[in-house]
This record gives sequence, structure tokens and C-alpha cells, in this order.
Amino acid sequence: MRVYSTSGTTGTPSYVPLTAADLENWVTGSARSYAASGLAAGDRVLTTYNAGPFVAGAALGAFERIGVCHIPVGTGSSERLLQAIETLRPDAVVLTPSYAEYLLELADLRESSVRRVVVAGEPGGGEPAFRARLEDRWDARVTEAMGVGDIGPSLFGECEEQDGMHLGARGFVHVELIDPETGAALELNDGAAGELVLTHLRHRAAPLLRFRTRDHVVVRTGPCPCGRTSPRLRCVGRTDDMLIVRGVNVFPSAVREVVSGFAPDVSGRVLVKPRAPGVKQEPPLPVVVELARDARDNTALAQAIRERLRTVLVVQTHVELVPWGSLQRSEYKSKLIEYAESQKEERWPQTR
Repeated sequence: MRVYSTSGTTGTPSYVPLTAADLENWVTGSARSYAASGLAAGDRVLTTYNAGPFVAGAALGAFERIGVCHIPVGTGSSERLLQAIETLRPDAVVLTPSYAEYLLELADLRESSVRRVVVAGEPGGGEPAFRARLEDRWDARVTEAMGVGDIGPSLFGECEEQDGMHLGARGFVHVELIDPETGAALELNDGAAGELVLTHLRHRAAPLLRFRTRDHVVVRTGPCPCGRTSPRLRCVGRTDDMLIVRGVNVFPSAVREVVSGFAPDVSGRVLVKPRAPGVKQEPPLPVVVELARDARDNTALAQAIRERLRTVLVVQTHVELVPWGSLQRSEYKSKLIEYAESQKEERWPQTR
């Protein structure tokens, strides 16, 4: 009855068909995930999801299921979104972490009506320094939600404890963890880390069996004070983006987390620029760091960032400081890694 598509970021989009029952299950799982994030009947919730063609559009029905007053703004005009926040005074907004950060450059949102920011679509909302910066400048609680385009929207949602995202699609999706290099199954023990693998349990139209998401996650299985008993996840980054520098696994999102600790001297935006194609890189790894709005190039700051990256991530880097505004802003997802055009075919030799 409906066909969505993935974004096709690294290749040709995949098309995702749904029966009526499949769509119902997607909405139910998404409603559970957003309810875990604290959204409740009577809240005004502004969303930036566009209705199509991407699977995130299917999650829009979850907001009506919860009973909120839904304000779908979509993307394409930040001025219109900020006007809607000022005029309609929503209690919560739902958007990507990159967009939540970008809006703070356009307006002071501490005095807005928003008291809950739900971020999804990319890693970042669970990074302590990044989350703290958003919470301070929005003056709002920040929680994460997570979906996988080929499997379903908003499969996981984070509760008030902010200790990982609960599986809202329990009963609809089976969760596994594997070693991303060998494919060997890993036990879902507390603190276990690996690549997330998902299987449809009730999907009728093109169900997927043991689908490798390429998301590198850490699992929480201990009791949660909120009372939910499903396993919880924190997404560390994409295994697609992971680099290996002298045997050390490095995620660009982890680089951003370390650099964010140098605020207010830096904006928090980073770009990793590998010198060679492929996963394996020789040190030092080039890292571009954007300075804060009024900051100036500072040799001591660059050296301090290099030392902190080496201490925390055990990787040697070459840190280049660039002026505020040099790195791309986005209303959707931020780019954390950039290969030269000549390197891309070797990195992704086949379309997925």
C-alpha cells in the first residue's frame, strides 16, 4: 500500500514496500519510542521530517497515535521554523542533532517554549559534551531516537534517564550484535559493543533477515529506573565511517566528542580528511576543527586538541584550525568525514 526509499547516501536508493499491517506496526513501534522520550497527549510537537520519500515520513503517524498536537514544518526554511516556534510555542521539537545545533546560530532559543528536544537521524545526541551544549543553549532536555531506513523509523527511543535508547519496536524487530570485522555473533551483555544487526519479525512486504545496519553501538541491559525492560543502545558511529590508524579504531563522531570539550574556544564542528583511500590510515590523521565565532587561530589550542585526541582516542592527528563558518551547516545530517574524489571509488567500490 506504500513504498518508501532510503536516502542512497552511498549508492542507489533502496525501495521499501509496506503492506497495511506493516505500516501499522511501524507506527506502533515509533509511538512507543517517542513516548519513551517523554512526548505525551496534549503536548505541542514541532517536527522537521518531510513526508516523503524517506521512511522517516512514516513516523509522522506516531505523533497522532500518542495524541500530541503535531506541527509538521519539514525542512527547507529555517526562518519559517523559527517563526513557528515563536508563534505556536511548541513544547518539543524533533530534528537531527546537526539541525538542532545550526538553529542556535540563527536565534537565541533559551527563552523559547521548547523544553524537550528529540534528536534523530545521525549519531551525536548521545555524546555527553555535544548533548550538554545543546541542553544549555536550548535550555531543554535532549534525548535521542533512532531508526534504520530499511527496517523502520524510530525503532529506539531514549527515556528521561538518558542512558541509551529503548527498543520501541519490541516484538516487531529482533536485535543482534556482531563483530563488524568477523561477523561473529556477540552476547547482548551490559556494556557489549559491536555492529547492530536487525531482523523483521512481522514484516510482510520484503522482510529482511539479519540486516547489517553498519551502526556501531554499545548495549545497556541493566535495569532502567523508568521501568522499561527492553535493551538500550547508544550509537557510537557508523562502521562505514570508521578508520583504522595503526591498529586503533577511530570514529569521526568520537573525534567530535573530544573536540567539543574545548568549547567555547571551538564551535564543535569537525571534519576528518583521510589522506589515503580505504579504511587503514597512517598517522597523523588530518582533522579540521572550526573555531568559535570570535576566536582566533591559536597554536597552543591546536596542540592541546592534538594531545587530548592522543590521550583519549590513542591516535596521532594533525589539527588544522579554521575560522568560524568554514565548515558546512546542515538542516539534515552533518558530514564528519571527507574523502577526495579520487579516493571514493576505492572506499566504496560497489553500490549498496
